[in-house]
Amino acid sequence: MTVLTYSAVRERLAEVWDEVEDSREEVILRRRGHEDLALIPARELKSLKETAHLLRSPRNAARLMAALARSRKNGGEEFESVESLAAAVGLSE
Repeated sequence: MTVLTYSAVRERLAEVWDEVEDSREEVILRRRGHEDLALIPARELKSLKETAHLLRSPRNAARLMAALARSRKNGGEEFESVESLAAAVGLSE
């Protein structure tokens, strides 16, 4: 995780943007007198929100963890997204 000041980001925003986009790692932005902010790709934020939604229900969380355990045990497929994992356990719409 990279931590940068507001001034540093302002001077090289395009470079920081590209770094976040390429690495998929967040950059923490600090500004004196303000709360820290995180710069992350929108797709990553969407995935985090979907994961939180799916794990909010204890029943869904248990089903997802069981599916993940089965997948690891059987050397199964890697899930590319929350949507593909949800579909694999029958939670997709």
